[in-house]
Amino acid sequence: MSARAPGGMPVAILAAAVMALSTVSAVPAAAAPAVPAPAATPLPPGAETFGKSIKIASVRRHLERFQSIADAAGGVRAAATPGYDASADYVADRLRAAGYRVTTQEFKISFFQERTTPVLRRVSPTTATYEPGVQFRTMTYSGSGKVTAPVRGVDLTLPPSRTPSSTSGCEASDFAGFVRGHIALMQRGTCSFQVKAELAQAAGASAVIIFNEGQIGEGTADRRPLINGSLNASSVTIPALGADFATGAALAARGTTVSLSVDAESAPDRRTHNVIAESRHGDPDRVVMLGAHLDSVAAGPGINDNGSGSAAVLETALAAAPLRTRNRLRFAFWGAEELGLLGSKHYVAALPPAERAKIRLYLNFDMIASPNHVFGIYDGDSSDPDSESRPPAGSAQIEQLFEAYFKAVGQPYQDSEFTGRSDYGPFIAVGIPSGGLFTGAEGIKSPEEAVKFGGVAGTAYDKCYHQACDTIANIGDLALAVNTGAIAAAAFSYAYARDLPGGDTAGSFGTGGPRTSGPRTGAPGTDGPRVGADRAGGDRIGEWWWGGRQQGSPRTGGGGLRGGHDHAHDAHAHAHGHAGVLG
Repeated sequence: MSARAPGGMPVAILAAAVMALSTVSAVPAAAAPAVPAPAATPLPPGAETFGKSIKIASVRRHLERFQSIADAAGGVRAAATPGYDASADYVADRLRAAGYRVTTQEFKISFFQERTTPVLRRVSPTTATYEPGVQFRTMTYSGSGKVTAPVRGVDLTLPPSRTPSSTSGCEASDFAGFVRGHIALMQRGTCSFQVKAELAQAAGASAVIIFNEGQIGEGTADRRPLINGSLNASSVTIPALGADFATGAALAARGTTVSLSVDAESAPDRRTHNVIAESRHGDPDRVVMLGAHLDSVAAGPGINDNGSGSAAVLETALAAAPLRTRNRLRFAFWGAEELGLLGSKHYVAALPPAERAKIRLYLNFDMIASPNHVFGIYDGDSSDPDSESRPPAGSAQIEQLFEAYFKAVGQPYQDSEFTGRSDYGPFIAVGIPSGGLFTGAEGIKSPEEAVKFGGVAGTAYDKCYHQACDTIANIGDLALAVNTGAIAAAAFSYAYARDLPGGDTAGSFGTGGPRTSGPRTGAPGTDGPRVGADRAGGDRIGEWWWGGRQQGSPRTGGGGLRGGHDHAHDAHAHAHGHAGVLG
C-alpha cells in the first residue's frame, strides 16, 4: 500500500500534482486566441484529485463530535455557552496537533437565549394555538414576560398593497390613542423592527407582534413567510414576536385577545471567541483564508447550520497541513455569527490596514449539507439580472473556480445570492475578493430545482433550520461529500496559485468598474456560454492561474438560488439579521 497524506491522497500523487502546478509556465496574454475553446476541466493540476481525496467519513466524525458536545451541553452549541466553548476547544486541539499556529480571539457579545419554548395562543373571539418556528418566533433580544391582552393593530394595510410600502409602527403618531397594556400588532416595512418595538413600548404596549407584509412573490419579493427578526440587546424589555403574514392577518381581526409568553435571557457583556489557525508555510504576505461559523442557534445543536461548514473546513485544514504551499493558508472558525456576524465583524475591524491587505481572498462555507439541497455558489459576478450586489473585483474568478470543480465532478449548480449576510459580509465590505457555497435553509425548493438537483419540490431545503432537530440525522451526505471536495479543491488551488483573484487590488472595493457581462443563455440543467466579459477580468479562468486568457467559460445551469436563501439572511430579517435591518 502506498503512503498517504492526511485526507487519503497518496503522497506520490500529491507530490506530482504539486510539481505540475508549480512548474506551469506563464502563457503570454497576446498568444491566446480571440475565442478559445474551453478546457474540459479548467482546474489547476492536482486540485480535483486533492478535493476527491477528502474522506466523508472523516468529516462525519467531526459532526458526530459536535453532536456529542451538544448532547452534553443541553442540546446547543450557541456562542458563549459551554457547547460552543467545547466545540472551539475540539477544533483548536485538532489544528494544533496538525502543526498549525492557533490563536483564539476573544470579543464581547450581547448574549441571548430562550430558556423555554415561547407560546402564542388566540383566546377570543375564537381559539387557536400557533406553532413556534412555523407561524411565529421570538425575536432575538426580546424581553421576557407572560401577557394576556387585547390586540391593537397599528397602521395596518390589509389587504396589503401591491408593492412593499407599509409604514406600520414607524412613527410615534401611529400610536395615537393606543391603550396601555394592549399588544401592538404591526406589519413589516420601511423602518427597522427595533424602531417599531421601541415606539410600541413607549406607547405602553405590553408586547409586540410584527408580521410579514403579505405581498405574493418569489424569493425576497415574497413577503408572506415567517419573520425571523432581531432587536438591539438593551432597549426593548417587553416580549417581541415575529410572525408570518397569515398569522398576523388572523390576529388583526376585531376583538382578538391573545395569550403569549417569552422566557429568555439576555446579557450585554458576555464574551466568546473565534479560533484562527495559520499554516507555517507559504508567503505570509499572500494569505488565502477559509472560514465557517462554529456557533449554533440557541434552539438546537446546529449540525447542518453550521457544523457542516465547520467540519468540512476543519478536515480540509488537516489534509492541507503537510503541504509546502506558495501562499499562506489561514482557517477561521467564527463565533456569534447567529447573533449578527459578530465574530467575523470583530476580526475584520481589528485588522490593521497592512494585515488586511495581506488577505488576498476569503472563502465562506455556511450550511453545505442541507438534506433537500441545491448546490449554490455565491454569485461573485452578479450575473443574476435581479442582483443588486457588486462584489469586490476577483470574486467572479472565485465563483468560476467552484463552477469548474462542479463541472469536473459532474454535479449541477446555480447562483446563490451574495449580499453580505453571512461571514463573508465583513470581508466584501472592505473589498476582499470572496466566494463560497450554500445548500439552502428554510426556503422552499422549486419544481425546477427538484428536477435539477433531486429532492422534493415544495419542501424546505432544510426543514430543521434553526430548530432542535438540526442534528446529525439532518445531514445530507451527498451534499456534504461534494461540497467538501469543492472546498478542498479551492484551498489547494489557491494555496499554489501564482496569481490570486483580484491581484493586488484586495482592499480596494469597487475597482474594475461596472459589470458588463451579458445574461446567461443556459437553461437550468444545461450548459450555456456567457455573453460578454465580467468586470475586472472575471471570466478569465486561465489568466489567474498562469497568465493565459480563456474567456467566456461555459456555465452549467441558469437561474439563481434566490429569495434571500443566502443562509436565509434575507429581507425577512431573521435572527442572523442586524438590529438595524429594515422591517
